[in-house]
Amino acid sequence: MKTDQKSGIINASRRRLTTYACSVSALSLTGMQSAFAQKSDDYPTKAVKVIVSFTAGGTTDVIARSVSQILAEEFKQPFVVENKPGSGGNIGNEIAARAPADGYTLTVASVGPIAINPTLFKNLKYDPLTDLVPVILIADVPNVLVVNPSSPVKNFGEFVAYVKSKPPGTLNYASTGTGTSAHLSSFMLMDRIGCEAQHIPYKGAEALNDLLAGRIDFMFATIPSVIGQIKGGKLRALAVSSPKPSRSLPGVPTVAASGYPGFTAGSWFGMLAPKGTPEQIITKLNTAVGKAIIKLEDRFVAEGADPVGGSPEDFGAFIQQEYLKWKKVVIDSGASIK
Repeated sequence: MKTDQKSGIINASRRRLTTYACSVSALSLTGMQSAFAQKSDDYPTKAVKVIVSFTAGGTTDVIARSVSQILAEEFKQPFVVENKPGSGGNIGNEIAARAPADGYTLTVASVGPIAINPTLFKNLKYDPLTDLVPVILIADVPNVLVVNPSSPVKNFGEFVAYVKSKPPGTLNYASTGTGTSAHLSSFMLMDRIGCEAQHIPYKGAEALNDLLAGRIDFMFATIPSVIGQIKGGKLRALAVSSPKPSRSLPGVPTVAASGYPGFTAGSWFGMLAPKGTPEQIITKLNTAVGKAIIKLEDRFVAEGADPVGGSPEDFGAFIQQEYLKWKKVVIDSGASIK
């Protein structure tokens, strides 16, 4: 057989083998995609774990459990909340980020672990901005500036005048920890007013206890954590940090409308899933949680949260916006955790 003829036969054989291999690969891929789509359509077929990176009873936990209960009714499968507190919310969210991306591990997280911690913590073992994908923004929870009823200030205007009348560092404010929304909201306000006050970081509810006891001059707190004390007359609400008044505290003005336009420094809570979770599952969860938010609207407002909703893309854009805003505030404040 001539060499060129032999080469032609070999090349033809190779082309046939390549075509066959490609056909088999295409069929296999099509089969896998079909099976994967079928699994996504059937989702969920077993219990779903919902991780909360804070202790039971807090705002994140309450919102997660309220939504999970309705999701369980909607999907006829358990949605089990697991509390994994620690490291400012990093521990629980890292667990969620490293879980299989199959829709059976989710997290309900807040502004701190998602938008603040990437700048605040210098040695994060995961990236909340890329290792978790947005499902839906559940609720916006404004911070409210509160003082003890024994305070001489009766409204936000008097508060500003009172702070300006004091030497730098004379007054103090509490927070639930360094780099938290409560801390950075007060720092932002003092910066806008042009005054200095001493930051006293606490662990959780201890901050509120000292404010109630009159040992702290003021603090920003999430509305759900203090709405009972405000309505009971144990705390005086001066202003909220949201762009518009909170439905939970009608009559309490915003900082932005009280002489400091553009001031916004609230907390928020949303659902996220591990990176790589199928788009069909994300869409399915987004639709179901959106329905849950509508059902929970009155309860959320009564407890101090403003329902939101929207698409995963909306939530993703919002997270990026929040990250950039808080990055500047963290750097300006000097807050840092190694």
